[in-house]
Amino acid sequence: MRCSLPLILLGLVGLVQAISISGSRLLVVIEEAAEKIKYSTLWKDLEDRGYRLAFDSPKNEKLSLFLHGERAFDHILLLPPKSKGLGPALTPNLLLQFINKNGNILLTLSADTPTPTSITSLLLELDIHLPPDRSSLVIDHFNYDTISAPEQHDVLLLPRPSPISPGVRNFFGGDGMVAFPRAVAQELGNNSPLLAPILRAKSSAYSYNPKDEAETVDDPFAVGEQIALVSSMQARNSARFTVFGSAEALENKWFDAKVKPVGGKDTESVNQEFAKQVTAWTFKELGVLKVGRVGHHLSSISEESAGNNNVTQLGYSNPSIYRVKNDVTFNIEFSEYTHDHFVPLTIDPADALQLEFTMLSPFHRLDLIPLSKTPNSTVFSRTFKLPDQHGIFSFRVNYKRPFLTNVDVKREVTVRHFAHDEWPRSWEISAGWVWIAGIWATIIGWLAFVGIWLWSEPADTQSKGKKTQ
Repeated sequence: MRCSLPLILLGLVGLVQAISISGSRLLVVIEEAAEKIKYSTLWKDLEDRGYRLAFDSPKNEKLSLFLHGERAFDHILLLPPKSKGLGPALTPNLLLQFINKNGNILLTLSADTPTPTSITSLLLELDIHLPPDRSSLVIDHFNYDTISAPEQHDVLLLPRPSPISPGVRNFFGGDGMVAFPRAVAQELGNNSPLLAPILRAKSSAYSYNPKDEAETVDDPFAVGEQIALVSSMQARNSARFTVFGSAEALENKWFDAKVKPVGGKDTESVNQEFAKQVTAWTFKELGVLKVGRVGHHLSSISEESAGNNNVTQLGYSNPSIYRVKNDVTFNIEFSEYTHDHFVPLTIDPADALQLEFTMLSPFHRLDLIPLSKTPNSTVFSRTFKLPDQHGIFSFRVNYKRPFLTNVDVKREVTVRHFAHDEWPRSWEISAGWVWIAGIWATIIGWLAFVGIWLWSEPADTQSKGKKTQ
């Protein structure tokens, strides 16, 4: 009993210190248990990061993703099955329900194993397209490993990805080359803002079916940077779905394999580090935003309390009604989850965290400015003048960026007209002085006229007439 107690305590500590913010229950779907040894380094890395792995076969009829209407697992890792389907517990409809309940999925593909029709249907629902030939793989005659694929050129060597555009957070960058053996090409739809490529092929790559006898490809499925080797989809509820184009790249032999690019020197692949980055993002260890306190108030309040340099004094009074043309200050607190703790959110200079003051459409769209930082958060603020329009308005921060969880915060307020005793007096308006002077001139002139008329003696016309006679 004495020996088992420390083990129990260590187990409880391991449960509490799970790295993923959404949970530690990870279902690994692998058809043949004998193949688990191929990925032992990946399993150890996930367990060291606090995940509780449950291995199961897609053929298991007792497997269920839900228990009493709730998720039975927090994450799913799907390895390519050798059979034609994934079984009744892993249908496209059930996997979409899992995503709708904030579950995260990492799907791996392999050119050696034909992709099941159910997986192809699931990806089509997400606007991710696979080659019609199930045995197609990606070939690059200029970016391949000369050691393992000197003739087939089907082991791609690619640098770790750079940001897809300025201001977009890059969780997958770094030095070194990633080895991608026998990868399946993916083509992302252009109409979905939820999709983002993580790793693209080089411009000299193309999709090719090695079973074709023709030496040339007349109409390839995709070429160059159209090919996504690792792609991501972040749903509107911020659930994450990642398609990893080469399951073989996650095997032990490629985690520390010696590779040699064309015209380069021998080096070691960085597949292990890249796999850690992809799984960390997919299972919500990275890129998770949290909104703390949200407040708004008249700017005079912030001026009085700004000298205290205390976040709690910045004003979170949140009045429900303002007057037109009031000077208002809006504050919002942001944190970013990184592996096992929250840190202050840092916005790239090429990006902008914006505040909208909107009714049916925005009256103001303003960049929020970092005001102060705490050990775990950043306070963003902006002061502006309310429009000369009454009605029901909303303070809205709608921040949606690739690889970051979605943030949509709204606070409704009422904006009223000036009250009768709030209008400025006429003599305070310089443009009205001319009209005020005209009124007083009229009054003084009228009084003067009446006074002169009352006090003036009329002419005595009768007495003059009698003297004449």
